Amino acid sequence: MSQFHKVLIANRGEIACRVIRTAKAMGYRTVAVYSEADADAPHVDLADQAVCIGPAPVSESYLRIGNIIQAAHTSGADAIHPGYGFLSENADFATACKDAGMTLVGPPPEAVALMGSKRQSKIAMEAAGVPCIPGYQGDKQDDDTLLKEAQHVGFPLMVKASAGGGGRGMRLVTDDSDLAEQIKSARSEATSAFGSGELILERAILEPRHVEIQVFADQHGNVVYLGERDCSIQRRHQKVVEEAPSPAVDEELRKRMGAAAVLAAESCNYVGAGTVEFLLDTDGSFYFLEMNTRLQVEHPVTELITGTDLVAWQLDVAAGKPLPLTQDDIVLTGHAMEVRLYAEDPAEGFMPQTGLIQSWQPASGEGVRIDDGIRTGQEVTPHYDPMLAKVIAYGKDRDEARRRLIRAVEDSVLTGVHTNKNWLAAILKHENFAAGLSTTAFLNQFGEEESLQPVAPSLAIQGLATLLLRKGMSSHSWNSNGQIRFACRLGSGDQKTALTLINGEGGNWTVSAEEDSAGFTLHSANETTVLCTVAGVRQRFTYTLSHHGLWLNTTTGCYHFQDHTHVAANAESGEGSGEIRASMDGLIVDVLVAEGEAVSRGQTVVVLEAMKMEHPLKAACDGTLSGLSVSSGDQVKVRQILATVSKDEAAA
Repeated sequence: MSQFHKVLIANRGEIACRVIRTAKAMGYRTVAVYSEADADAPHVDLADQAVCIGPAPVSESYLRIGNIIQAAHTSGADAIHPGYGFLSENADFATACKDAGMTLVGPPPEAVALMGSKRQSKIAMEAAGVPCIPGYQGDKQDDDTLLKEAQHVGFPLMVKASAGGGGRGMRLVTDDSDLAEQIKSARSEATSAFGSGELILERAILEPRHVEIQVFADQHGNVVYLGERDCSIQRRHQKVVEEAPSPAVDEELRKRMGAAAVLAAESCNYVGAGTVEFLLDTDGSFYFLEMNTRLQVEHPVTELITGTDLVAWQLDVAAGKPLPLTQDDIVLTGHAMEVRLYAEDPAEGFMPQTGLIQSWQPASGEGVRIDDGIRTGQEVTPHYDPMLAKVIAYGKDRDEARRRLIRAVEDSVLTGVHTNKNWLAAILKHENFAAGLSTTAFLNQFGEEESLQPVAPSLAIQGLATLLLRKGMSSHSWNSNGQIRFACRLGSGDQKTALTLINGEGGNWTVSAEEDSAGFTLHSANETTVLCTVAGVRQRFTYTLSHHGLWLNTTTGCYHFQDHTHVAANAESGEGSGEIRASMDGLIVDVLVAEGEAVSRGQTVVVLEAMKMEHPLKAACDGTLSGLSVSSGDQVKVRQILATVSKDEAAA
């Protein structure tokens, strides 16, 4: 058996906290690693020890194999848990741990390398008898060969990068007219993202379910599966909702998929936690997609329905112990669901957000679990993935789990940055999802429905926000019987609204904007909570107030308001102003227009990289680029002016 005593967690955020808690509960000492940007992060405080591994960029810290190994030596750690993401599926890292005499809490390098290549893993799975999607995964990678093989595969087909994941290097092609261009585009993106332009072709299975099997193997030849997870609702190939078990899988199908997943693990001498992902067709046929050689983001739903701690299993298996349960011992009970809380703004095309978390109040209650790695006062930076927390719920059946999850999502309060919270709740409430019918086409089919669109703040909510912004007034004057009348120019996003408020008796207020008016009643307020009646319903809202403005968490959304009453109109930049500002903190990766050149409305001028994504920043009007204050490689702050477009005389 492999004896280790101190575990270094080569990760950050919620998964680092998750692993640290279990490792400490099992009696292991723990070591956190952190970049300079994460010096005050929760996972650093939670561990027994912590070692700085470099500057903020992941390429200089969390992805530096040598820095991780050196941190283990420095701290005396003799085991390394990679979490997910970063180096968790890097065969070179697995080899480096082995060469350094460290116990890697994960599979052997050979299995990581094999399953890290979609092309090689598919060849291996076909040889092992695991059902695979018809396609081409040959070693001839020239364009002519791919174009020829595509005709044999048939349309529609998927062009996929062999390395990596997350939807990058993936293209759906419906006919051969644009196949050559899509191959070129996918190869370019794959080379940039993964350092490999190797591609595979697969027949496209339209509107399947994404169903994955959790497998576990020990060092003694035992392999089991712990049921399935349905991860069909996805946006840009990123999972949005995960649940276990799948509403589309019965016991007979579960056994067949489980057996195929075990066969996949056995074929590559797998050890530890792994996930075999399948596409499930409408006729019950299923096909191997890929194998993730790590713990999954969505592992909590499996833990809840099996009554297990998969991180504890990982540590025990790494220590050489046999699996604690046989296949016959594993029983699925109840239902669990999970959603991922992201720092992103659905109202702005899901643009990732940065900023200070002014308040984080995760929900609690029967059957609710929150896995997070954030806290009040923490900065959300542009350097890492925008996922902040996972909200998970368990129930005796699917609908109880769904109801509990809706409540947990709505009751979790985060102010300071925009999140996808209300969008997640809307998906969980959607009749298609409630009926258990959702496929990977869910957002294509229903994403534009009104129920899934952001809700603008009502006039009454804007009036309440105006009062809260006027913190110079005491609470008793809010409820004063003497008449108070004042005007305000309220800002919310790019919208500026001129409002007039007049109070009445008993805390009643009337708010007017042009021809519209609404009423609300303010009953009481303290520094974080306000009790009011809006649209005839008495309810309590939470809020935070700072020099950056007001964050008001309501039943329709968490809104950010600012008082623009005393801001000169010409000091504000808005649509068509000519100013191109940074949408968030980030790195300028490309400048596409030179100063003095003509630009047209909608033309990309600067490309900003933040939170693992590139964001094109476009001109809002026709004109000439009269000012350019950045160049490629510059770090910029949110709202910083990057360039200025002088409008054409004809357009002015």
